[in-house]
Amino acid sequence: MVNRTSSANVLMMKKLLVFTLIMFVFGYALVPFYEKFCEVTGINNLLKPDVQVKDNWVDEQRWITVEFDANTRDLPWSFKPLQSSARIHPGQTIEVMYEITNNSDREVTGQAIPSYSPRFLDKHLKKFECFCFTKQILKPHETKQMPVQFVIEPGIPTDIQTVTISYTFFELLPGAGNTKK
Repeated sequence: MVNRTSSANVLMMKKLLVFTLIMFVFGYALVPFYEKFCEVTGINNLLKPDVQVKDNWVDEQRWITVEFDANTRDLPWSFKPLQSSARIHPGQTIEVMYEITNNSDREVTGQAIPSYSPRFLDKHLKKFECFCFTKQILKPHETKQMPVQFVIEPGIPTDIQTVTISYTFFELLPGAGNTKK
């Protein structure tokens, strides 16, 4: 009976070691896998500037209302766009300013993550300058104004008349680093 129990324990130990080794390798493989997944799906492009096209066509027959939204998640910051909306022609480059204030007595580092509505807007939205491309460091009670420069391409479906661009700031804890490239 003891021999059977010890051989069962050894077998279980081997299985657990193999499982642990597989999970360890999976943990290391997850980062390049995630990066490739983001590259293929286009998710990774949310935090990188687009290349500005010199001869961009402007569709002056259409108007799109762009609404701007700003949020923070567990940050002692006030964050808002300096204008709540803009009416633009597809293909027209626009710059909008956002203002952020650190309301705390400590230095805080944050990163903004964009989101869009309708969901497919990212395929037609090209950002040339955005505070979301880098981490932002605010000293105690510091206020910054930050630009976002973008264009909504004329290829956006004609039934779309209103879009929303939203940014949410999250705190980056010490050692969290910066976004890639």
